[in-house]
Amino acid sequence: MDAIILQVLNGLDKGSAYALIALGLTLIFGTLGVVNFAHGALFMIGAFCAVTLSRIITLSHEVVDESRTDFLGNPLKVDVPYVYDLFGQQTGETIIDWAVPLAILFAIPVMILIGVVMERGLIKHFYNRPHADQILVTFGLAIVLQEIIKYFYGANPIPTPAPEAFTGSFDFGAMLGMEANQIIYPYWRLVYFAFAALIIGAVFAFLQFTTFGMVVRAGMADRDTVGLLGINIDKRFTIMFGIAAAVAGLAGVMYAPINSPNYHMGMDFLVLSFVVVVVGGMGSLPGAVLAGFLLGILESFASMKEIIDLIPGINQIIIYLVAILILLTRPRGLMGRKGVMED
Repeated sequence: MDAIILQVLNGLDKGSAYALIALGLTLIFGTLGVVNFAHGALFMIGAFCAVTLSRIITLSHEVVDESRTDFLGNPLKVDVPYVYDLFGQQTGETIIDWAVPLAILFAIPVMILIGVVMERGLIKHFYNRPHADQILVTFGLAIVLQEIIKYFYGANPIPTPAPEAFTGSFDFGAMLGMEANQIIYPYWRLVYFAFAALIIGAVFAFLQFTTFGMVVRAGMADRDTVGLLGINIDKRFTIMFGIAAAVAGLAGVMYAPINSPNYHMGMDFLVLSFVVVVVGGMGSLPGAVLAGFLLGILESFASMKEIIDLIPGINQIIIYLVAILILLTRPRGLMGRKGVMED
């Protein structure tokens, strides 16, 4: 039982990342009809937003500390972050410690701007082009963004720690009345799952209960009719592209302490996220979220030692096997809409 609970938790953790990225992919496809292979790069850029803010707030200058001396008796020169000068040492230490959560505020405008520029500068020219053209140009853009990150940040992963308050682990076994220290799970991974649930809920609430969201949903169903009503649906879809980019970026920000940011992390998640979108159903937001969590849990169970000993390598292909089975029985995916990608 403890192994099952632990694998479910691992699956929800992986599924949270898959669901967030797939949600953004589906938003873009559902509104603009564009297959965006650069979406994984947006996830990567979000992670590096956390790295960038962490570096900014730890910028320092040298001061002479009269209270400390070297072996010759000379006062030591120490590096003091500028945030200590601005906010005091105690507050400055807190700001540095909470760099990753604070990066959310930094990443939102950055990611929206990148999304809008990407859509207006490149994607809009491929609306009426075949999906193969869209895949090629966005995949090329992803490679360009990946190489830019590699140039400025290097090829090695950059550790980005979570706040100290979330560095420990939670004892699920004790909470459930089981033996203590049997089901231990990191606090930050639980925070990531809660954050993903919050973002997913916020996106669905935005689309369901706001006038802007209702117009967008109407445009997804019948773009021409909405345009005939005098509504500038293209402008709203551009904003939705920015929102989708922000969702991917926030997923990357909060994932930085789990997997140290590196220049190829976007590609690592991109293919799996597209499989999630296809399994859930192209254009279906609930399907993307459902498939993300289901496939995350399946991948987690397939990674158990007992399963790998029985079927070596199954953890590497389980998602693709499930995708094949589902598409053979339900070609539109779990919750796909009729007519989508069937031309």
